[in-house]
Amino acid sequence: MALKPSRIRTFHPFHEFRARFGSHRRNKKSSLEVMAPPVRLPGVDKELQKLLDANMDKAPARRRAREAFKDIQLGIDHILFKTPTDGLKMKESYEVNSRGLEIFSKSWLPETSRPKALVCYCHGYGDTCTFFFEGIARKLASRGYGVFAMDYPGLGLSEGLHCYIPSFDGLVDDVIEHYSKVKENPEYSTLPSFLFGQSLGGAVALKIHLKQPNAWNGAILVAPMCKIADDMVPPWLLTQILIGVSKFLPAMKLVPNKDLAEASFRDLKKREMVSLPLLVLHGEADIVTDPSVSKALYEKAKSSDKKLKLYKDAYHSLLEGEPDEMIVQVFDDIVSWLDEHSTITTDS
Repeated sequence: MALKPSRIRTFHPFHEFRARFGSHRRNKKSSLEVMAPPVRLPGVDKELQKLLDANMDKAPARRRAREAFKDIQLGIDHILFKTPTDGLKMKESYEVNSRGLEIFSKSWLPETSRPKALVCYCHGYGDTCTFFFEGIARKLASRGYGVFAMDYPGLGLSEGLHCYIPSFDGLVDDVIEHYSKVKENPEYSTLPSFLFGQSLGGAVALKIHLKQPNAWNGAILVAPMCKIADDMVPPWLLTQILIGVSKFLPAMKLVPNKDLAEASFRDLKKREMVSLPLLVLHGEADIVTDPSVSKALYEKAKSSDKKLKLYKDAYHSLLEGEPDEMIVQVFDDIVSWLDEHSTITTDS
């Protein structure tokens, strides 16, 4: 069975940082939060520690934390944060969308040349485009691509209750709205455009394609969350109890009342409607999303231009959590595919 939770308890990167080294505080509205003894971080003063310990449910707190820890983040000893910014122009912005929500977005572009193509990023659940993707985007832009990313409502620096997604279709529409404006910009309107989805973002990218079947020149899906791995699913009885509670308390951090992972591809026939050029990458040892579903997606997809790359012994976070040599291999596979398909699109 797939996980059928209205809000999964998962972490913004600052929450993950706090979970590993800091503490959780009880939400005043709920006694269901996990309590842990406070742990002081070496080298972090009292004011920064307060930001780490803060409730991140609302966007202002998440934005304050990101601003305070931005330099610390970029100093982490990780291959992605060692990518230089020389020759790149980057821009961050906030814009209110048609639903009245303030959306954070960022772009990375080659400074002195026209981009080969646009790469529009769809991040995973509980994630943001300002943490690990910062390094991925810099590497793509340094290879000649214009990279655009946004935080979904309720995630990262965008407005909304943290990790609360009342409607998967609504989220997809928000992403379509934002990237449609990017693509309509006269500077980019003639360039090839590609979707790049990681984890849940893979399902978002596929649903975008179903809603806009002729709008994109291809999609890159990294460990797409079209189904949660069976080992990650809670016991059936517990799941049913939490689903029942979530109907009365939809914004509480329990489990989703809808199956976000399979919201767009519960019907196997929908996979057969995937007709755009497709690159699917998955770690064979992934225990978060099921690599067998990526295989099925590849086999069932209608597209005649499709490629599946499986990485032996690799886990879920192919571009963030693997050894440096694996990250470089995955990244090179992505750039090689983009280079090939940008040339094909330009020539045609």
